[in-house]
Amino acid sequence: MSKIIIIGAGGVGNVVAHKCAQSSNIFSEIILASKTFEKCLAIAQSVKDKTGKSIKCIRLDADDVTITTKLLENEKPDLLINVALPYQDLNLMDACLNAKVDYLDTANYEPPNEAKFEYKWQWDYEERFKKAGLTALLGSGFDPGVTNVFCAYAQKHYFDSIETIDILDANAGDHGYPFATNFNPEINIREITQKGRYWKEGKWIEVAPMSIHREYNFPEIGKKNAYLLYHEELESLSKNIPNLKKIRFWMTFSEQYLLHLEVLQNVGMTSIKPINVKGIQIQPIEFLKSVLPDPATLGEKTKGKTCIGCDISGLKDGNKKRIFIYNVSDHQKCYAEVLSQAISYTTGVPARIGAEMILNKKWRKPGVWNMEEMDPDPFMESLNKYGIPWNVINLKPK
Repeated sequence: MSKIIIIGAGGVGNVVAHKCAQSSNIFSEIILASKTFEKCLAIAQSVKDKTGKSIKCIRLDADDVTITTKLLENEKPDLLINVALPYQDLNLMDACLNAKVDYLDTANYEPPNEAKFEYKWQWDYEERFKKAGLTALLGSGFDPGVTNVFCAYAQKHYFDSIETIDILDANAGDHGYPFATNFNPEINIREITQKGRYWKEGKWIEVAPMSIHREYNFPEIGKKNAYLLYHEELESLSKNIPNLKKIRFWMTFSEQYLLHLEVLQNVGMTSIKPINVKGIQIQPIEFLKSVLPDPATLGEKTKGKTCIGCDISGLKDGNKKRIFIYNVSDHQKCYAEVLSQAISYTTGVPARIGAEMILNKKWRKPGVWNMEEMDPDPFMESLNKYGIPWNVINLKPK
């Protein structure tokens, strides 16, 4: 029986609230906090209608460490689940240290004024969390998150040595809009417009944005063009998977999406450099975010499936081996359960599972941790139990 506080009332926050409320024996008290208080109230009402469980809502500016610290000290939760913006990770980690509360997030820190993300800023908290006897679990979403655990599970059960990993993220959903993003537009567009990057033989290799693509045949979805991007789990997996020679990340996009994105880039709408508009400084991407559909509203309209997994090659008993370990989720089934499309669902469910792993002490140990550093077995078992079933298929070795 544990008390948690969820920071963030977007699509993922909605899923986490719903999934935690479904397990009152584990999450006995739930608090939902956000600057967008009205969204908290709407989620709380939805949870009440679906599960009968009441959620306490609090208005909170998560950028303010002092106010967040006071909230944690007053409420005394067992865990803070951060599904707010990645810009707020460090402030929330500081507040957790101040109030002595365990911490979990789904995406690594990004500085607000620089299109860059890396784990260094959060890894620098290692000694402080260890000294405080607190756990910080980083990236407990799908990618990063489940993909990291897939790799750890493959390392434990399928390989003696992993040599290559290709993480593949395909969304074959259709929401009917000419252009929309599946999660926070600002974060999504910043992520895919920066240079591509992958790790090979101990070195990072950079390429022009979206300049490398390949066709991949996804289970239940079929053939899709996937584009090489940089994604944060590459950084931790290249560090934590021994003997690894190469790791890359790929994501699928429709031609319509890419055409709209190219036009928006050409006219400067994806820029994060502030401009003066009638005496007000604004980042063009902030304006773009305000006129695009809110990803949290896409669930009812989105039809189709996602397929996300890891194509892993290596050695087993001296022989070459290759597997694809993956999940397929249906947008409409996710919406029927928690009023959310599959992108938010497949991020929110792992956050709920990661929270349980900390609260039941299976994954609770002082320090700052990435998902692949923990025992994958209980997490993998919970994926099947809580709505993200996974499969493993053998592929022809390369």
